[in-house]
Amino acid sequence: MSGLSDSFQRPVDYLRISVTDRCNMRCVYCMPPEGVPILPRIDILTYEEIRDVVEAAAELGISKVRLSGGEPLLRSGIVDLVRSLAAIRGIDDLSSTTNGMLLYDLAADLKSAGLKRVNVSLDSLREDRFRSITRCGDLNLVLRGIEVAKTVGLTPVKINVVAMRGVNDDEIEDFALKTVRDGWHVRFIELMPFAIGHTKADEFIGVPEIRKRIEVLGPLEPAKIIKGNGPAKYFRLPGASGTVGFISPVTEHFCFGCNRLRLTADGKLRPCLLSDSEIDLRPALRSGDRAQVRRVIREAVACKPRQHELVKGRIPRRAMRQIGG
Repeated sequence: MSGLSDSFQRPVDYLRISVTDRCNMRCVYCMPPEGVPILPRIDILTYEEIRDVVEAAAELGISKVRLSGGEPLLRSGIVDLVRSLAAIRGIDDLSSTTNGMLLYDLAADLKSAGLKRVNVSLDSLREDRFRSITRCGDLNLVLRGIEVAKTVGLTPVKINVVAMRGVNDDEIEDFALKTVRDGWHVRFIELMPFAIGHTKADEFIGVPEIRKRIEVLGPLEPAKIIKGNGPAKYFRLPGASGTVGFISPVTEHFCFGCNRLRLTADGKLRPCLLSDSEIDLRPALRSGDRAQVRRVIREAVACKPRQHELVKGRIPRRAMRQIGG
């Protein structure tokens, strides 16, 4: 197994898989209030097809897989999929991103099936604001899900916060304090522009400003990278058992170290999250030709761009919910 590298000699060993485009929230930066059209069932990859992709990817050197959505826990039988993928030789890290609404009920079963850890999207600690951002979320249910995930060992549980000026930026310090008081691992993510959604330019707040606000609480010391495959830079406040992470796709892009491919729920390989370039894997997959599946995966890796083109004003046309984040 020689592994995969793109044309810029970046190793690629991480596959993010959107298992569904459905979601039980309507977050303001992810989709419009009316939602977006749901993909026909026939277009959605079956669990057997997802397993075939992961097996082929593992044969090429992919060792890390993250399940996303939409909301991945919303798809029926998700525990069975986790069990199936966890058994694939060569996959040594299997995780999931979730909005946490179904985590309370599923965390123990997911852990038993082989899921290693979860990231939970949580943009407010205030119940009324949380409901306003998500349009239908239940904050208390998500908080209960986070606690049970920690209890059953889906750790480290990372909390993803999309910072938005005038929306939730007055909670930056509150989230940072959770790393001290409750040992949370909080990651602040810059708001990314997508063509579909309700984002405004004046809501953007960059990592340098976020960090400056947190440093009012005390100096941030570099922290040992906790388990994960992403681009976050981690720090620790004095006396904190948890960590503060920063993900800066806009102000300080991390494309030079990108190690991932994305597979959409309808079988498209995306070499870059913030580009509309896609390669349809379904024809090869549904032909039953494993060698062709591997060839398409190699093609997608070879097509990875040097970096995204947000600075040129080019933004993805698909909603975040449709491509897996």
